[in-house]
Amino acid sequence: MIQAIDYAAIAPVLIVAVAAVGVLLADVFGASRQVLGLVSLGSLAAGLVTVIALASGPTRATFCLPAGLRGGGPPSCSYVADDFALVFQGVVFAAAVIVVLLSFGEITASRSPAGEYYFLLLCAIAGVVTLVAARDLVLLIVALETLSLPVFALVALRRYDGAASEASLKLFLISVISAAVMLFGISLVYGVTGAMHLDRVATALAHTPSDLRPVAAVGVVMVLAGFAFKVAAVPFHFWAPDVYQGAPLPVAAFLSVVSKAGGFAGLVITVAIGFPSYGYVWGPLIAVVAAVTMTLGNLVALRQRHAVRLLAWSSVAQSGYMLAPLAVGGRRLSDAVAATVAYVLLYAVMNIGAFSVVAAVARRRPRNLVKDYRGLARANPAAGVALAFFLVCLAGLPPGVMGLFAKIVVFRATVAGGVVWLAVVMAVNTVIGLYYYLAWAVRLFGVLDPEPEAEAPRLRTGWAVGLAIGAAAAGAVVLSVAPQLVLQTVSAIT
Repeated sequence: MIQAIDYAAIAPVLIVAVAAVGVLLADVFGASRQVLGLVSLGSLAAGLVTVIALASGPTRATFCLPAGLRGGGPPSCSYVADDFALVFQGVVFAAAVIVVLLSFGEITASRSPAGEYYFLLLCAIAGVVTLVAARDLVLLIVALETLSLPVFALVALRRYDGAASEASLKLFLISVISAAVMLFGISLVYGVTGAMHLDRVATALAHTPSDLRPVAAVGVVMVLAGFAFKVAAVPFHFWAPDVYQGAPLPVAAFLSVVSKAGGFAGLVITVAIGFPSYGYVWGPLIAVVAAVTMTLGNLVALRQRHAVRLLAWSSVAQSGYMLAPLAVGGRRLSDAVAATVAYVLLYAVMNIGAFSVVAAVARRRPRNLVKDYRGLARANPAAGVALAFFLVCLAGLPPGVMGLFAKIVVFRATVAGGVVWLAVVMAVNTVIGLYYYLAWAVRLFGVLDPEPEAEAPRLRTGWAVGLAIGAAAAGAVVLSVAPQLVLQTVSAIT
């Protein structure tokens, strides 16, 4: 059967995919690094403009079941460009623009092949943009793998770098295991329901015969395990610290922000649309995973002396906070989804900003230890104050109101859903997190490590990194002044 394709709906994906092929071909014909970077940057800007244009019109969907296969029900579509998908696509494009800006200097410094780098990066972005709009299990797993496969090569792209090769191998092995688990889970869900579209899966699971419920429950848990890897939740978190440290810093920023946002979007879509009737199964499981993830991430972050590893373990802990609202299961699920989405959006701004400054410092101080940041705010006021503000936001303290707002939102949703014990664990972990965030922020002003030989790095950020830091800082300031903008947006899409 021939289906009509709504090319307007999939325009953001098409723009990035065509740009990826174009960049690779341009590299073959000898285009310079700067040209390739600008083409990549332009494609992402065009994708963002397309998302904004789609947001002003009606909801679009494509790859839908033909009328003869619907059984008289509403159309089930594999790709839906609704408000939820468009908000995440907008965040992904905005964060990806900053990643590309950070990549300008990285490619020059490391002499990485620019064509391959931008091709792989754009392919991974196309996977994320597809993932957040996917509404069936097949497209979800295909989008996840389209995101994951290019990242393996991106992490190892610095040739003859043992740390990068080791990080890529670790990421590959854990990803293969999680993908196998997820695929087996999808096969179980399909075997029970006979459906792949999430809305039809939800209907079938709500009427599952009692003898098949254990099979369905195992399938649901295994599907969620695949997303646990993508968001670096325990026990699928082991790859994060080594990969973040071994990968080029723009790639680490991509994994920490863009890839994580896509993973959480897929998780939210799956549990809210496909598995709501099994909330009694995945709710308690997510509660335990969230508690262990935030606790382990914060406790290990306390011991870190390397800036990127500290951000990596901090990112693990932040995943626990984002998971916490979903622990309510089927109770007040819409509020829980809104809280998780709000936290993901706010976290993206805070963390991409922190990585932008860390990438700038890493050029001058390759060891990139936390003590290397001593006095940065005095030697480089713009970069130092920006990093301090991002860290305060991550800690959830004024004037970083956006971070405080994010934590209040997830705390309130968790308590309202009746998971009070998890809210207590979250409160304790928030206090633990204050220590390492504030210790780093205070060090920026030269209060700690007063030895005279610890000279502050004097940065020459260049226009690209400077623009990345400025854009992230501007976003953080706006959302700290008016954090309700995010909640209003999220309330409208959920």
